[in-house]
Amino acid sequence: MPDLSFLLSPAQGFGYLAFVFGVACFAQTDDRRFKLFMALECLAYVLHFALLGHPTAVASNLVSLARSVAAMRARTPAVGLFFIGLSLALGAWLYQGWVSLLPILASCIGTTALFFLQGLRMRLLMLCGTALWLLNNLLVGSIGGTLLEATLLLTNGWTIWRLWRRPAGAAASTPVSEQ
Repeated sequence: MPDLSFLLSPAQGFGYLAFVFGVACFAQTDDRRFKLFMALECLAYVLHFALLGHPTAVASNLVSLARSVAAMRARTPAVGLFFIGLSLALGAWLYQGWVSLLPILASCIGTTALFFLQGLRMRLLMLCGTALWLLNNLLVGSIGGTLLEATLLLTNGWTIWRLWRRPAGAAASTPVSEQ
C-alpha cells in the first residue's frame, strides 16, 4: 500500500487552504471581500510553496499580492512595468531550473493582463498565466494548487466563451460578477 501521508502534510494543508480561498475569492460580488479572499489565497500560497521548497513560487505570490493591491489604486503602465521588472529580478535571483521560471512567467503575464489589457484579451492572457501555474503545480506536487488552477482554468474558459459569443456592441466592461 502506498504511503499517502504527504496528502495531509502541512505544505499540502496550505495548498488546500489556498484552493478554498481562491474559490471563495472568485465567488464574491463585493470588491472588498474579493480583495480580502485574494490576499488570503496569496498568503496561503506563500506558505504552501515555502514548505514545498519553491522560492520562485513564493516570490511570485508575494509580487501577485502586492500587484493586486496596487492595481486597485494605480492601474498605470509605469506601475505594471515596475511589477514585471520586480518579477523578472526575483526570478533571476531565485532561479533553480526551468520549472522555477513558470511562476515568474505567469506573474509577468498576469501583470501584463491586469495593467495593459481589458475584456476578452485580458482574460485570454490570464488563461495563459493560469495554464503556467497549473503546469508548475503539477510538476512540484501541489495538490490544492493544481485543483485551484484547474478550477480557475475552467471558470475563466467559460467566461471567455461567454464573452466571445456576446453580441457586438454589448457592454464589454460589465464585471463578470454582474453577468
